[in-house]
Amino acid sequence: MKRNWIWLLLAVLSLGSVAWSQAGGTEKAVTALEQQWLKGQQTNNPDLVAPLLADKIVVTQSDGKVYDKSETLTFYKKTKWESAEYGDLKVMVFGKTAIATGSFKGKGTGADGKSFDDNDRWTDTWVEMPDGKWECVASQTSPIKM
Repeated sequence: MKRNWIWLLLAVLSLGSVAWSQAGGTEKAVTALEQQWLKGQQTNNPDLVAPLLADKIVVTQSDGKVYDKSETLTFYKKTKWESAEYGDLKVMVFGKTAIATGSFKGKGTGADGKSFDDNDRWTDTWVEMPDGKWECVASQTSPIKM
């Protein structure tokens, strides 16, 4: 009987470590996707951002405007960043969903032709699709008041 409990305990611990390992891998994968998104901004290359966005993504900008994928990519094509950086990037995993949060500082010229100097907090929601690829399904940005 005692041996059965030991085997059961080992099986439970093994499954727990596999789940923890998979979550750690997901955090790293989503962090890498967020870094790709940032690289797309830093290099003014929306082609790096496009494959990260789900077809039905909902993007809520800091001014309250809501964009779909096409509108978001058009916005990125018309926006020219002089600088872009993330701070405090964190990823939390909930099964096949991951929430990424962080801060963003960026300067440049907006789609409207006006200069901007942004200091924002953002939240991105990522979902693992049936093909195993992670895509951002929602993104929201809020200005940081100084």
